[in-house]
Amino acid sequence: MVDIATRVWNHKWKIDPIIRSLIDTDFYKLLMCQSIFRNRQDAQVTFSLINRTKSIRLAELVDEGELREQLDHIRSLRLTRGESTWLRGNTFYGKRQMFTPAFMEWFENLKLPPYHLEKRDGQYELTFEGTWPEVMLWEIPALAVIMELRSRAVLRDMGKFELQVLYARAMTKLWEKVEKLRPIDNLRLADFGTRRRHSFLWQDWCVQAMTEGLGSRFTGTSNCLIAKNRDLEAIGTNAHELPMVYAALADSDDALRQAPYDVLADWHEEHDGNLRIILPDTYGTEGFLKGAPEWLAGWTGIRVDSGDPAEGAERAIKWWKAQGEDPREKLVIFSDGLDVDKIGELHKQFAGRCRVSFGWGTMLTNDFKGLVADDALAPFSLVCKAVAANGRPTVKLSDNPNKAMGPEDEIARYKRVFGVGEQVGMEVVV
Repeated sequence: MVDIATRVWNHKWKIDPIIRSLIDTDFYKLLMCQSIFRNRQDAQVTFSLINRTKSIRLAELVDEGELREQLDHIRSLRLTRGESTWLRGNTFYGKRQMFTPAFMEWFENLKLPPYHLEKRDGQYELTFEGTWPEVMLWEIPALAVIMELRSRAVLRDMGKFELQVLYARAMTKLWEKVEKLRPIDNLRLADFGTRRRHSFLWQDWCVQAMTEGLGSRFTGTSNCLIAKNRDLEAIGTNAHELPMVYAALADSDDALRQAPYDVLADWHEEHDGNLRIILPDTYGTEGFLKGAPEWLAGWTGIRVDSGDPAEGAERAIKWWKAQGEDPREKLVIFSDGLDVDKIGELHKQFAGRCRVSFGWGTMLTNDFKGLVADDALAPFSLVCKAVAANGRPTVKLSDNPNKAMGPEDEIARYKRVFGVGEQVGMEVVV
């Protein structure tokens, strides 16, 4: 097992780069990338880094030269033969050859497009522009680089023994969480923590700890590279990016209203089983379910990713019943701001009423709260989102208005089109 503290103490990034592979990314990005490659590959999309935690002034903490070196290194990466073989030949969600030969040939020749980096008001403005299938693959590596450079900046002045104690405490903290999860019957939990991890080595350690500590109740990881290296299931379906860009490309209010369902119609043609998971909250879950076509009720489940998670699950159960479906056969995936107490609470509330699963993110792979002075390693809310498509701004409303993004006039238009009324704001921690 890797001695993380010693690796941090001896750090030379060219030996230990933050992003080691083009598949050091979340599985859902590759699934979506293939769908976009098939359906909307010519769309021109812009992604932008957004730090929601303004109190953390990243441009004053992270060295610009180091950041550029890491980003340039990512642009030098290509899919290796072993990685290509894994993607072409492995079985994902019970399906072999999930990725088509045409997509794989494109991916094997991919070089990520250039980036644009500036400093403004203590923050980095980092943007990526290009064709949608290419530029979307910057999102996860960009987030992981910023998060780990922040960790390295905080750890830089620590001594060797101080680092050993820090990681020992962090390991103990995680193992105590594992011990709290063990008594939960029929638990199903996966690692969703790539984008805001403390570091690659730490995420890999966390995944190994979960594998040993929870056994079959730990269902896999969203990180493709770790899944490949540790012989685990790669976990993931789709994300808000798809409806956000489809909506921005819509030419009328009617087309805008239909865009989230167009996304899932395209997805329906490509995937079945446990990949048919609805993510309904991009423009408000209540309105989405009210206008959903009948065939969507036959999908496997729903992912609850904003707002009050219990309310989201209750809304889904009510909708399934109204559609003549048995909620006990449906899957609800909780994935927003989870930690062990919330996981236990939600499992107790919904076990037996539906199939319950959890995508555990930042508080699995980056919980260093209270372990260093001034809580300088506490996780923070950093995202990298599609902000424009073919020159039009994107919008996200969410079930939590504090997660909304886009120009104010467009937010108002989307609320009108999707019939979004009053919403209750909730703190966005990560």
